[in-house]
Amino acid sequence: MGKKIKKETESPPKDVFDPLTIESKKAATVVLMLNSPEEEILAKACEAIYRFALKGEENKATLLELGAVEPLTKLLTHEDKTVRRNATMIFGILSSNNDVKKLLRELDVMNSVIALLAPEEEVVIHEFASLCLANMSVEYTSKVQIFEHGGLEPLIRLLSSPDPDMKKNSIECIYNLVQDFQCRATFPELNAIPSILELLKSEYPVIQLLALKTLGIITNDKESRAMLRDNQGIDHLIKILETKELNDLHIEVLSVVANCLEDMDTVVLIQQTGGLKKLLTFAENSTIPDIQKNAAKAITVAAYNPENRKLFHEQEVEKCLVALLSSESDGTKIAASQAISAMCENSGSKDFFNHQGIPQLIQLLKSDNEEVREAAALALANLTTCNPANANAAAEADGIDPLISILSSKRDGAIANAATVLTNMAMQEALRVNIQNHDVMRALISPLRSTNTGVQSKAVLTIAATACDAEARTELRNAGGLEPLIELLHSKDDEVRRNASWAVMVCASDELTATELCKFGALDILEEVNLSVSRKNKFSEAAYNKLLNNHLPLKYSQTGYLSSSNIISDGFYDYGRINPGTKLLPLKDLCLQEPSDLRAVLLVNSKSSDVSPLPSTEDKSSDVGCGRSISSSSSLRRTSKEKTSAGFGSPTEEKSEPSSGRNTALSKSATKEKGSRKVRGKKEEEKVKEEEEVTTVSKNIGEGSPDKEWYPPADPDFCVYEYEVTKSILPITNIKEQIEALAEYVAEKMGGTIPKEKLQDFSWELHISELKFQLKSNVVPIGQIKKGIFYHRALLFKALADKVGIGCSLVRGEYGRAWNEVKLMNESLKGVTGGLPPPEVYIVDLMFQPGRLIKLRSREADLYRFL
Repeated sequence: MGKKIKKETESPPKDVFDPLTIESKKAATVVLMLNSPEEEILAKACEAIYRFALKGEENKATLLELGAVEPLTKLLTHEDKTVRRNATMIFGILSSNNDVKKLLRELDVMNSVIALLAPEEEVVIHEFASLCLANMSVEYTSKVQIFEHGGLEPLIRLLSSPDPDMKKNSIECIYNLVQDFQCRATFPELNAIPSILELLKSEYPVIQLLALKTLGIITNDKESRAMLRDNQGIDHLIKILETKELNDLHIEVLSVVANCLEDMDTVVLIQQTGGLKKLLTFAENSTIPDIQKNAAKAITVAAYNPENRKLFHEQEVEKCLVALLSSESDGTKIAASQAISAMCENSGSKDFFNHQGIPQLIQLLKSDNEEVREAAALALANLTTCNPANANAAAEADGIDPLISILSSKRDGAIANAATVLTNMAMQEALRVNIQNHDVMRALISPLRSTNTGVQSKAVLTIAATACDAEARTELRNAGGLEPLIELLHSKDDEVRRNASWAVMVCASDELTATELCKFGALDILEEVNLSVSRKNKFSEAAYNKLLNNHLPLKYSQTGYLSSSNIISDGFYDYGRINPGTKLLPLKDLCLQEPSDLRAVLLVNSKSSDVSPLPSTEDKSSDVGCGRSISSSSSLRRTSKEKTSAGFGSPTEEKSEPSSGRNTALSKSATKEKGSRKVRGKKEEEKVKEEEEVTTVSKNIGEGSPDKEWYPPADPDFCVYEYEVTKSILPITNIKEQIEALAEYVAEKMGGTIPKEKLQDFSWELHISELKFQLKSNVVPIGQIKKGIFYHRALLFKALADKVGIGCSLVRGEYGRAWNEVKLMNESLKGVTGGLPPPEVYIVDLMFQPGRLIKLRSREADLYRFL
């Protein structure tokens, strides 16, 4: 036998690396291993990183800094299941870190994570992939990415998984997703409600709670509510409410029920199954404040439906709500007050709360909690709207004081609600007086200055309701309320501007307040508003007209019309026509201007002043119209029993007759006396003094005296006119004869009858120019004009007619024309009873045939009015 030869062991190939077992204690080393091509190394590296990440937030941040996230994202799609599973587990843990979430969004890995939810993947991968999505779905951008990559459908499928962790992660992610409207809109198509309802049977409270929260979101949509009802979801919810052991879920259940109660079908279903009664009893008897609060919220939501309100009223829900007002929890009080507000739309409920509820709400107005006060004020606002009985009940419960105190609240809603209640109360005169006695005007100043349009709107409405009395308007003026009120006319909010216009219209009811409003620029603002098509409203136009009625000079200049109810008073002046937007200067400014070629400003004034006017320009040698005769003036002086004023006699009799003037037309140098004093026939002794006063008077009228209060120029001639008309025309019993007599009188004082053919020869312009020169002013008292045409005579007729109570209007035409219109009944119908035709309108002829009455719209009337 041959010798045995020992077989040599086969040596490994030269290109194969010998196996190496290493032990790393540095995370950075393991992160580097994530780039290895070997599956075993990748799996072990991922496992090590997973355990490291579980230890805390600092380790997650460390892994992020070491750059582990990006290579890990590539492993999510690795072919090896173990590598894929371990990488998914890491992201389930890492995705709770905000910085990691931000990086994952930038790397756009959502599609890869959603792909891991495929049915063929392992349960562990499903669990951690759904956990990753749940963590990511907190942020809006991630919600959009999950939805757009079709993540909702696989998540809903996982709700049926037997694994509780997978259920929890999936429902949590779905809860976050459905808070977005677009996602919620597609939810019914996926038929997810049956799966969510199954989660209510879970033994894990956290899963049940998330399921209820998800239902609370999706049932905001009508289609989802119908699906819940069709899948017997209401029964599930009521059973949970009946189970005391599940009381930690009752709050969320009530939120879902509240949404479902918006549908009439659901309400009927609950009522038929006795659930509605159970719900009310549950709300009233529960000792948990949050449960009571959510029960009241459920009633509030449902009560916005008219049919639901009717059903609730039949179930006597009002008793339950009144009981909840006495809860110790502020949240329950707020919810109950809001429910009462909603139930107020039912008239039966409103009547119920008149006897029970209003006193409790008044008490809540005194709460230290601002939200409670706001909710109570809202309930009272709805209860008192169009319900005088409830407004009375609120006042009888001593509600005015706390309501006014809420006007200084820090919450805009509370202020607006309190103002609404006060407005509703002020509709009744007795309550309005009571409110005014509580200094409401001063309390409303702060709301007027609010920047909240809702508060502004309600505050000005309250002013409009409470400023009906002169005393209230005086309080508003004294409290400085007119300026902020006028500022609101500038508001860009239509409702605020409309209500402010209404309030201004109410406040302009007395002359003092109207004057103040004009002083602060209300007329200018309203005129500007009314020139705008988009900003004007009926109230702004009415307010403007109301203010104009208290500023007749401006009204006549702008509109060229004064009605019979527009009574000309002392101080009225006719500036002539002005265009919209042009400012009318005050009388004082016009009086202080130097004479010019401008049209004379006609002044009506029968009052005396400390500053006497210049002497009358009547001159025997000049072509002046009819003045007062010496004999008539003497007789007037003889009847005077009172002191003279403004340099002329005042023949008033027992306070009933107006003051009249002493004849000043005796010579060119005739003068008027200054101040009030008795006429004792001492003209010779006072002559020197009077001559000195003329110089002073001229200076005062022409230049003004800064050291003395300014008075408009007196018009003694007009005073005589007024006195003579009162004595001679007022006793006439026939109105037509009164008008004719007054027309003849006016024509006589203004130059007499003027034939049509001689109208061009009537030299009234020279006469007016002489007056302006002698007065050193463009303002000419109407009584001093002795040669006047249409517009002079029409103004004098209107002024005297108003003094003696003859109703007439003043209309301005073109080219110096103006006329008076009067209304008279047809004399042939005297004694006829029954329905009479309206009175006929006539124009009073003051020029061609003084006293003639011309029927309006006749040819003769047109010839008188137009050239």
